[in-house]
Amino acid sequence: MNTSTVAELLDKDITLQEIEIKGWVRTFRANRFIALNDGSTLNNIQCVVDFENTDEALLKRITTGAAVHIKGELKESQGKGQRVEIQVNSIEILGDSDPETYPIQPKKHSFEFLRENAHLRTRTNTFSAVMRLRSSLSFAIHKYFNDNGFYYMHTPIITGSDAEGAGEMFRVSALDAKNPPLNESGSVDYKQDFFGKETNLTVSGQLEAETYAMSLGKVYTFGPTFRAENSNTSRHLAEFWMIEPEVAFMDLAGNMDLAENFMKSVLSYVMEHNREDLEFLEKRLLDEEKTKPQAERSEMSLIEKINFVIDNNFKRVSYTEAIDILKNCKPNKKKKFKYLIEEWGADLQSEHERYLVEKHFKCPVILFDYPANIKAFYMRLNDDGKTVRAMDILFPGIGEMVGGSQREERLDVLQEKMKALDIDEKELWWYLDLRKYGTAVHSGFGLGFERLVMFATGMTNIRDVIPYPRTPQNAEF
Repeated sequence: MNTSTVAELLDKDITLQEIEIKGWVRTFRANRFIALNDGSTLNNIQCVVDFENTDEALLKRITTGAAVHIKGELKESQGKGQRVEIQVNSIEILGDSDPETYPIQPKKHSFEFLRENAHLRTRTNTFSAVMRLRSSLSFAIHKYFNDNGFYYMHTPIITGSDAEGAGEMFRVSALDAKNPPLNESGSVDYKQDFFGKETNLTVSGQLEAETYAMSLGKVYTFGPTFRAENSNTSRHLAEFWMIEPEVAFMDLAGNMDLAENFMKSVLSYVMEHNREDLEFLEKRLLDEEKTKPQAERSEMSLIEKINFVIDNNFKRVSYTEAIDILKNCKPNKKKKFKYLIEEWGADLQSEHERYLVEKHFKCPVILFDYPANIKAFYMRLNDDGKTVRAMDILFPGIGEMVGGSQREERLDVLQEKMKALDIDEKELWWYLDLRKYGTAVHSGFGLGFERLVMFATGMTNIRDVIPYPRTPQNAEF
């Protein structure tokens, strides 16, 4: 007999059939009713034990967290709250769980406590729902690109280049940390290191993805990236996942079309396939919102927010137009913004982005043509010499979701920009080669995967949407 999952059994028409199931005990009450869960669904299935004819020593081992193997009959439920239940014929304890020390008790736990027990937190409804959604979003991303003719590429995790120019990178070295070899000037001699040069963990796969787009046409990366930014906020991780498509012969307008279509597609996928988890997380969010002051509550529920993105056309607005709107808006004039907008060239903060989306345009917004000096060196310079063909997509509740650009395809302009920023041409000789041999217009964007998972689940701390968060002073598990 095949072992069934809880999800399969709850979906079945009721028949008096023999079934087998394995899972973990959520609760065991009245020495009779086991609430069993196996991770396949939020819902538990009730298993009814004939306690009068069951060994007492065995009953004592049916505790919260124990792993069990049950054989029995699927029957129409006698009690309220479930359609079917299992009449237990035999029960085997696969793994005991000490009720005195098992951390995940059937009660409300703080997210902080659950982070400390991240190896067991997916035994709770909230985290099992979040991680099923993370898995579905991941699959939807691969499906979208596969269906649209993109090739998946694995870019290096160890790199000698700094794509963002941020410099906040983790060094990769095999040298003796206490006694590294030094050169004549007294600095570390990386020629003697494993790779013969200074290397780091990557902050982005974009530059390498561009090289493949310029031969395969349409490619994407989906891999881990690392930032050694000593930031302990609810929005920063030291290790996170990035999605980065790159497309040859595509300009900024095509890039915006691609990003909008992509976002709508992956969110539609989870709306269709993870409805139960979304509804549970929406209810959790509504209950949490009730404890907040009215002014801090979200105007939209979780599912409304996702539909807001799927159902609306994204409004395309130049950075210059957005600055005018923000300069003249009430919150700015009345000094309600934490960061006041006073002049062109300001870097927009989350509060400004959310104002544009939630209050002014009432739809997702794509800002484009940003000042060159607040964007990366590889973005294509516009004819005005002041702005670059960059674009950011802004979502409700979260602000920036996607950042991308048309890439600078002109060799002389790119060389000038690199010189101005003191970026060594020798380090990126291969990147410059793309502009020497068959250069062409090309574009791409980046999406921080955890940010998307936060948006789709309503979780407010990025540490709660990745299995094992890596943050300053924390590399547990």
